[in-house]
Amino acid sequence: MTSATGLLTNGVLAAVKLAAGILGQSYALIADAIESVMDVFSSLIVWRGMVVANRPADADHPYGHGRAETLAATAVAVMLLAAAAVILYQAVREILEPHGTPAPFTLFVLLGVVLVKEGLYRFVSGVGSEIESEAVQTDAWHHRSDAITSAAAALGISISLVGGPRFASADEWAAIFASVIIAWNGWRLLRPLAKELMEAEPPGNLIEQARRVAVGVSGVKGVEKCFGRKMGYAYFLEMHVEVDGVMTVRDAHQVAHDVKDAIQGALPRVNNVTVHIEPFGETQQ
Repeated sequence: MTSATGLLTNGVLAAVKLAAGILGQSYALIADAIESVMDVFSSLIVWRGMVVANRPADADHPYGHGRAETLAATAVAVMLLAAAAVILYQAVREILEPHGTPAPFTLFVLLGVVLVKEGLYRFVSGVGSEIESEAVQTDAWHHRSDAITSAAAALGISISLVGGPRFASADEWAAIFASVIIAWNGWRLLRPLAKELMEAEPPGNLIEQARRVAVGVSGVKGVEKCFGRKMGYAYFLEMHVEVDGVMTVRDAHQVAHDVKDAIQGALPRVNNVTVHIEPFGETQQ
């Protein structure tokens, strides 16, 4: 739903901005159109990533397909960085080539774009927060980066129109400023994704919550270790649970199942818990 909405909106805006930028002689507006084209591709990538991520586990992917969501978000973040580089390069070229001021109507086009894109950001970001999806959140920031680009372009065009030919390059300087903001957002979004791909510990207090749930299970004497990793929407945990050393294998096996069920019941986003039984009070190597 969010990707389809973003795809349709970005397609229309890209065409409008590109036409207005060419007719109105505004590179900042053309750069903005490039950003919208990138948004079209990012929405397609996010949509496809989420479709694959929702597939159930199979023989080739016993942990499911959650990494597809992470890979989609990573691709979008990299596309933000690429868009920033393209805009920066072309803006510098335009500064070195003298040109006239943009047409006044381009300013009104940009102001309309800012309102639409900021509204789209708030909608998509709300959905991303609700389902806790990195890919959707990244796609939302693509919309906000577009709003920032448009706002910067509107400012540059305003300066060009007020100052006349002497300030014609304000249009390109606005595009340069926007490219820096876009690059920063791309890097900011890419960092947590890299940690997830490297299987860093889950953010927040998920591990501590899982520990507290486990020690409340009957038969558990303590939790020696607990590790976790994020796979798309879900988390996978590995836990070393301490039980009475004289407990039978059957009873210890039941405790392990009880721990798993308790954690999954209390923490719905935990997809699986691998429980390893340890004898309480004995030093483990």
